[in-house]
Amino acid sequence: MDNAIAWILLFPLIGSIACALLGMVNRKLCYPISVLSMVAATWASVETLFQAVASPTAEVSYIFGGWVLDLFPRGVGIEFRADLLGALIALVVVGVGLIVSMYAKLPVEKETPRKEALYYPLFLLQITGLAGIALTGDAFNLYVLIEVAALTGYGLIAIGSNRAAAATFNYLILGTIGASLYLLGVGYVYIKTGTLNMVGIQEVIATNGLHDSPTMQVAFVLIGLGILIKMAFFPFHAWLPNAYSSAPTTTSCLLAPLVTKVMIYVMIRMVLTVFGVEFSFESTLWSEFMPWLVVIAIVCAAVMALAQREIKKMLAYLIVAEVGYMVGGVWIYNYYGFIGSIFHIISDACMTLCLFLATGIILRACKTTHFDGLRGLFSKMPLTMIGFFVGGFSIIGLPPTCGFFSKWYLITGGMVAERWEYMVVLMFSTMIMVVLFFRLIERIHLAVSESGEDLGKGHGDLGLTKEQTTFEEAPLSMLIPLLLAASIVMIIGIYNQEVVDQIELFLAPFNLPKGTGH
Repeated sequence: MDNAIAWILLFPLIGSIACALLGMVNRKLCYPISVLSMVAATWASVETLFQAVASPTAEVSYIFGGWVLDLFPRGVGIEFRADLLGALIALVVVGVGLIVSMYAKLPVEKETPRKEALYYPLFLLQITGLAGIALTGDAFNLYVLIEVAALTGYGLIAIGSNRAAAATFNYLILGTIGASLYLLGVGYVYIKTGTLNMVGIQEVIATNGLHDSPTMQVAFVLIGLGILIKMAFFPFHAWLPNAYSSAPTTTSCLLAPLVTKVMIYVMIRMVLTVFGVEFSFESTLWSEFMPWLVVIAIVCAAVMALAQREIKKMLAYLIVAEVGYMVGGVWIYNYYGFIGSIFHIISDACMTLCLFLATGIILRACKTTHFDGLRGLFSKMPLTMIGFFVGGFSIIGLPPTCGFFSKWYLITGGMVAERWEYMVVLMFSTMIMVVLFFRLIERIHLAVSESGEDLGKGHGDLGLTKEQTTFEEAPLSMLIPLLLAASIVMIIGIYNQEVVDQIELFLAPFNLPKGTGH
């Protein structure tokens, strides 16, 4: 199917329209429509990835509106291009969307009652925007799709409690600043190059020798700052913890694994495909100071995570730390760092999904996600806790989970680049994650003291005694997606070399240094 790349966006887009219209007649139709839309989009994404792998150029190109690129060498018209990286990220987006759509039925009914006709269209439009970001070949359309994802994200968060609406306002302010900086930078690029096509921009830079152009330097800084704000890179992270911890469960499960990771993909796309390796790393100073900013970001985020006593807030700060991991992998500027960053985008999406799905089940069972409310939960919900532990072990970096292998490449990249400060903070933050998750594991296993005294203290604590322990797992509509996500974390870890092979094929044309990069 030659136009499978277009259907990746069209299936959720059509599904969102169907949910909005049919949901007004019968809101119960929204859930099956969203699941079917995501199943179809996942099929289209898998087909697109296979096409990219089979293509001699290792990419798939599709022109909307009948434009012929050969007649317009500077890229007039809207092009969607799926190279191996874009196809992989699109598959991650729709795959996460499929799992969350399966999971969503009960949380949406409980937390946003009678709003299904509003919620599910926003949900599907969010997927449309994020998948479009991964696939677009046009710098201005990238801005449009970033805003589609942002606007629907604001709605998905604010549709919850009053506290979520306040968090959304902060998100909106910072998100608007980031998008405005990006758009201003794209304007400078267009003034200087006369094209918005991503490949065309790099060709003009190389052909006309624009590496030292002050205009392009300013454009690079503006676009870079806009992307850093959008990905919640410290200290631009202020919108993320409150937004993700206050959002409805399904919203957190969708946004937390995807939004920051997709924006890191945008950064990688900009430095490799749009501006090019020579301009990004040799004509600017970013590769000199960004690794040090990454060190500060990881340390601060990890320490703030250590101070939390509520699971969602803790996970939100860990996301900020993980963003530092991936940004650092790019700006240490070598082959292994890029492999680690791209692999960690995939790994972090899967393990964050796993953790937030489990947290949603915990919230449903305990009415709280405070640490003190989790005592004895393993004896009550062992399968749910196994799913949670798999995500936790992956974020720590224990084999054979996918998090171990992506961290291994990041550490290898830091070693060959002789960025010892980056390696040290990776180890430091990993140790903090060990402390955090083993503290949680201790509470989850502990119900009563040896004497039988009830140790439950927090609101929502199960307060189980040995005689009262009963087996009450989560509903299957929530448990199956969690176990599926946990299985994917393990499968990607076990078959890590197959993922790395595709990443290496994508990186091969860029001739990245395998040594220090300086």
